[in-house]
Amino acid sequence: MREELERLKAETIKEIQGATDSFALNEIRVKVLGKKGTLTAILRGMGGLSPEERPVIGELVNRVREEIETVLGERGRIIAAEEQNLRLAQEEIDILLPGRKPKMGHSHPLQLVLEEIEEIFLGMGFTIAEGPEIETDYYNFEALNLPKNHPARDMQDSLYITAETLLRTHTSPVQVRTMEKTCPNPIRIIAPGRVYRRDALDASHSPMFHQIEGLVVEEGITFGDLKGVLTVFVKKLFGENRLVRFRPSFFPFTEPSAEVDVSCSCSGKGCRIC
Repeated sequence: MREELERLKAETIKEIQGATDSFALNEIRVKVLGKKGTLTAILRGMGGLSPEERPVIGELVNRVREEIETVLGERGRIIAAEEQNLRLAQEEIDILLPGRKPKMGHSHPLQLVLEEIEEIFLGMGFTIAEGPEIETDYYNFEALNLPKNHPARDMQDSLYITAETLLRTHTSPVQVRTMEKTCPNPIRIIAPGRVYRRDALDASHSPMFHQIEGLVVEEGITFGDLKGVLTVFVKKLFGENRLVRFRPSFFPFTEPSAEVDVSCSCSGKGCRIC
């Protein structure tokens, strides 16, 4: 058995030194030192030895195990270093390569138009007013003289959150809030923002869209002032050559009511827009 142990040690050390990766090294460890390994089998066979041989062979087995474990540890450290160097070489970062510049973002087209509209009205002496998008029924309807049975409510299928809270259906609540804060001083504001309706999504409808409205409260203001402001706005936004037409219309919440038509950029030649 002594010769068998010496031969096992020599063969195992040779295999260990020939291992090229940690996986192969672990296979050798299991094959020799594992629960079903060669050296473990020899230990289990010591029961058949004489009482005199048992301590001698036992000491030899322990010495062989220690030598194999020492060689395994040394070879394992070498292989681990080699594998790490290989990984580092594969993951090498060339710090001399030019950096990747982040892509520059840009404003959304809606935001660009909104900013242009605001600049036009600021140039005419207006200020920008804002309000919450989640409104109370009072500010969205009642304070605008739209009681529960008012026909205008039928024109705006609202998105209610609670019985008295909803997503605003227009930016008009901003007018009420501004008048509460400003009264009795003159007012000249525009109120741009997102509004919400229970509309099916298609080419011309959306459950969320943008509105902009203005409010002027001042002595001597007439419908002519409204026409003048809107005409200047249209020509500033769309171009000086645009034609503007005011025509009577019906809205259950304003009196008098009118709509504004603007000529197309094709000058009447016909295009996919008009």
